[in-house]
Amino acid sequence: MVIKYWIVLYLVLSLTTGEQIKQFRRKFSDNIIFGAGTSAYQIEGAWNKDGKTESVWDRLSHTKPCVIHNCHTGDIAADSYNNYERDVQMMKEMGLDFYRFSISWSRILPTNSPDDINKAGVSYYNKLINEMLKYNITPMVTIHHFDVPLQLEALGGWVNPKMVDWFVNYARVVYELFGDRVKTWFTINEPREYCTQMSEIVNKSGVNDYLCARHMLLGHAKAYYVYQNEFKAKYGGKVGIVLNSLWYEPESEKDAEAAEDKLQFELGQYAHPIFSKTGDWPSVLKDRIAAKSAAQGFSESRLPEFTPEEVELIKGSSDFFGLNHYTSALVYRNNSVKGFYPSPSYEDDIGVITYQPETWEKTIATWLKVTPWGFYKLLNKIREDYGNPPLYVTENGCPTGPGLFDTQRVFFYKKYLNAMLDSIDEGSDVRVYTAWSLMDNFEWFMGYHDKFGLYEVDFNSPTRTRTPRASVFYYKKVIKTRRV
Repeated sequence: MVIKYWIVLYLVLSLTTGEQIKQFRRKFSDNIIFGAGTSAYQIEGAWNKDGKTESVWDRLSHTKPCVIHNCHTGDIAADSYNNYERDVQMMKEMGLDFYRFSISWSRILPTNSPDDINKAGVSYYNKLINEMLKYNITPMVTIHHFDVPLQLEALGGWVNPKMVDWFVNYARVVYELFGDRVKTWFTINEPREYCTQMSEIVNKSGVNDYLCARHMLLGHAKAYYVYQNEFKAKYGGKVGIVLNSLWYEPESEKDAEAAEDKLQFELGQYAHPIFSKTGDWPSVLKDRIAAKSAAQGFSESRLPEFTPEEVELIKGSSDFFGLNHYTSALVYRNNSVKGFYPSPSYEDDIGVITYQPETWEKTIATWLKVTPWGFYKLLNKIREDYGNPPLYVTENGCPTGPGLFDTQRVFFYKKYLNAMLDSIDEGSDVRVYTAWSLMDNFEWFMGYHDKFGLYEVDFNSPTRTRTPRASVFYYKKVIKTRRV
């Protein structure tokens, strides 16, 4: 078995066409760093241990009938709470420059009071951070990655305007606890994904998602300025937000406006207020939602307004542009879109239809097709629309089934890294690349079905044994040689 593994690995790493050999000589500049990422609920386990209280995902995964694939939960997950030393060894084995992980809000503040800090939770993150620093691996921390404390979700979560202050209080606590060693902070991960999913769960799409977006943008901006005003001089770190987006390609020339509208609702909804010169929501959101709202009998737009002071607060509130990206889709708009979506709803407001052709390279996840050209176009779009901000690729990866011979993932990384280099060659200021994910983890509604891990996790083992896949050796070579 061992001999077979190394033979297959050699073939995977050596199999290149003439064009790929040419690409293999391409080199990354020294100012780009490479790492891997995870999030707390997806790997930690220990969901109710050592003082931690429930998060919304603890409750969702325990719901009956099951809403998660195969009734999986994150109760144990990869058990990183007890395996953090092995996790750091994996980082060391690959030669990672950094590791992006998140902090569990309810593990640090079990009652949501900044005066009631859970010492056991602090101890866990201190041990993880210190172990990483021992091997010169830089910690990059996400403050909030989906797992809202259940007690706050019960009060409305991000639809409640008080959530802004609750989040800012929490951010201040983690800055104080870990800011002497953590110099890169991500306030919120994928706000649009969270807002749209939670709005659909409570059947309030087209209303709650925009309230949620408004409050997340304000929470992010206020947390950003807490760092600038109270911690920047002392620690000198950077703070930003992580946005996610597919690339949307028009099905034909006449669908260019439809594709742009879709991209503005998905990415621009959060990027435009922060990174554009004018701030505020994109004009297409304001115009389309106002028109739809009036036609539906609402007395005012379902899209809440920002005050002039709030526009100025949010504008420029990020030291970099954090981007999670995986795949692309085609977009069109014609008469068939009328009545296609419930009304009111987020999708009805956009008024387009998206799909992925069967001819595109498939993965085990039905939503993820391999489209490196879309990554290239999205990076260029961000450069052109937002003045070429420092860009951190905070997630990028490919799911496979179980097993160590993840050939598709190896070639996924080759293709996407080459696409990223193409955009860099044209001037994009990409500084960080993060492979998702370090190890197999709980992939939200898909449970443990989709394996994104560079390292395979045996979820049937009491110790959650980690084993490197072929992609580990490829990524290690990229990091060491700085070549694809």
